[in-house]
Amino acid sequence: MSDAFAWLYSDVVKEHFTNPKNVLNPDEGFVSNAEGMTGNIKCGDQMMFLLRIEGDVIADARWKTYGCASAIASTSMLSEVIKGMGIKEAYNIKPDDIVKRLGGLPDNKIHCSVLGDKALRAAIDDYLAKNGREGEFRNEGARIICSCLNISDRDIEEAVKQGARDWNGLQERTKIGTVCGGCKTAAEELLHEYVHIFA
Repeated sequence: MSDAFAWLYSDVVKEHFTNPKNVLNPDEGFVSNAEGMTGNIKCGDQMMFLLRIEGDVIADARWKTYGCASAIASTSMLSEVIKGMGIKEAYNIKPDDIVKRLGGLPDNKIHCSVLGDKALRAAIDDYLAKNGREGEFRNEGARIICSCLNISDRDIEEAVKQGARDWNGLQERTKIGTVCGGCKTAAEELLHEYVHIFA
């Protein structure tokens, strides 16, 4: 193994990349009652999460991804962490929580760690919708980006899913930045990240 690889990735990352946990094996016959998909195969990043939820607790999980070592390692770690966890707590897991457990990731790979938590939230949303509880956790763990209009990171994510691809498109869907404009830098950073993942 080259020195460069050893320098970039912690031993924990290398372990979860070379021996990923809970990867979906179609022959295993895993039975799930929740499914979430996120990402864009055109960009080379796509993630699927399958969950078996019993009494609002994640009993087991499987996942599959088209992604880099960081995406694989972070999702492997995430799939281990959420077992036995209540769905509300799991919904609020942040990429930083997983990155810390991995012993860090290179700065240019942090964005890879967001795929797992987004696919996880999508699976939990799927479970809630199937059980007549659609949107129950919608604002759980949301971060306010525009305090003037109370627009969160989740609102920006949803706007991108609905077709926003640039600042004008985002403003059309959310009205963000139309009061004081102080949120524009943070909002554009999120916009760029979400377009990469979802567009």
